[in-house]
Amino acid sequence: MTVPSSTLNRLRTLWWAIHRWIALLLCVLLVPIAISGALLVWHDELDALVHPSRFAVTGNSTVPISSYLDSARAALPTNFTPMVVRFPAEDARPVTVMARGEEGGARQLLTVYLDPPSGRVLDVVNFRSSFFGFLHRFHENLTIPDYSGRAIVGWAGVGMLILSFTGLWLWWPRNGVFRAGLRWRRSGDATISNLHYLLGFWIALPLTLVSFTGTYLSFPQTARSTMSAIAPMNPQAGRPIFAAQLARETQLTPDAALDAARNAKPGWRPSALFLATLPSERAERSERAEQRNERPDRSERPAATWRVQLRDPGSRDIATVIVNDRDGTARSLPDPLAGDRAAQWIRGLHEGSRGGPLWQIAVFLTGVFPPIFAFTGIVMWLRRRRRTAMAKRLSPEALQAAE
Repeated sequence: MTVPSSTLNRLRTLWWAIHRWIALLLCVLLVPIAISGALLVWHDELDALVHPSRFAVTGNSTVPISSYLDSARAALPTNFTPMVVRFPAEDARPVTVMARGEEGGARQLLTVYLDPPSGRVLDVVNFRSSFFGFLHRFHENLTIPDYSGRAIVGWAGVGMLILSFTGLWLWWPRNGVFRAGLRWRRSGDATISNLHYLLGFWIALPLTLVSFTGTYLSFPQTARSTMSAIAPMNPQAGRPIFAAQLARETQLTPDAALDAARNAKPGWRPSALFLATLPSERAERSERAEQRNERPDRSERPAATWRVQLRDPGSRDIATVIVNDRDGTARSLPDPLAGDRAAQWIRGLHEGSRGGPLWQIAVFLTGVFPPIFAFTGIVMWLRRRRRTAMAKRLSPEALQAAE
């Protein structure tokens, strides 16, 4: 059935109004979010360019974890305690140790950059106070997490999603000829308009996907509930690892804990080791209930546990192994289910870390083009307002001559 041209014109007018007002109302918010996202795609590369001393490594071989921890403790303020050691996923990258402590009356995280072959300290950084730390916080929650910043970013993503859909509709040539829409000159439109049309078309689909995935990540609980209704997911983890209580004394050394984890996953390379933490009260009660039916002695506490992340060299998948500090036994956490893998892909697609280099470039461009769309769109809107005002004062012939 053919849709009447009058109906299509009314729809086009509606989409144009929606597209225009969402863009005008949200451009001040969408442009900086887009720019910050574009820079974060090349986070490591830009960080190495701006701070070369942090990446001045002398090789790829590693020393025992205890050496990294000793070097980090010597470089950290006395009130900071190491929490996790991370190994680089790529060559020519430093080992990092993240430490928790208080600075200025607030809890802070410091990152110590270390040379892998020697354990030499390259730099100590408060990531949240750094430029890229600010970009991460702004892109995630506008640096106002206590004022629904994450939700605001999510609804801005919804707005960008609508702009992508309506922009694609408005781009489609009125005569229905697809190739006509790819021409630089469309019915005599000015350069500004052609930039808006053509760049918008080529980036529309990647921008739609990035906006959708960003919206998903901005509402984690709702997104998890929705995903788990579609595909199975493992139970959500408890309290964040950086909020857990560190064990003051351990039976195992960090190197022994890492060896136990690697024995559970032969051939896998270490990605991160989280120092031993004590279980929460809920975990204690649950473990006691599983061990025996009678009421246990209060002095019998579940052992502290080490958390080790290992990377498969072939697929680059990440597996988590829990090591019991009391007896050194290791158990792998359940492999990700279909819903967990889908959620990982959603995050990876949004960040540009999955999909290969071409997709990474596309994600970068989804952050570069919105400022261009904002400028060209405002110019087009002002020109249309001027033509409308002139049409009210001039005859059609005079208006055509003025254009």
